[in-house]
Amino acid sequence: MSNFEVILCIVNTGFAELVMDTARKLGARGGTIINGRGTASKEAEKIFNITIQPEKEIVMILVSSEIKDGILKGLYDAIGVNTPAQGIAFTLPVDDVVGIGSDKQAK
Repeated sequence: MSNFEVILCIVNTGFAELVMDTARKLGARGGTIINGRGTASKEAEKIFNITIQPEKEIVMILVSSEIKDGILKGLYDAIGVNTPAQGIAFTLPVDDVVGIGSDKQAK
């Protein structure tokens, strides 16, 4: 079992660097930015009282489980839904990792 998690952060286009700057200040080493497009309905916009911009950036950041909560809190403050970035962030567990300081061999 790994002691890593992946943080996925979805923000309006143009805010991925703010995500990475925030995460780095809190201990992350780097991440991957992917361009995407949102599909939320007008109904969802009304329910959450936010404007959905279709062009998005998705930032994937692999972090140690120990620093995950601090990074999520920092992201909420910097790019949360009440900011121009209108970001959301969530984590997923990572079962195994190779290539980042691990002595494990690929199976």
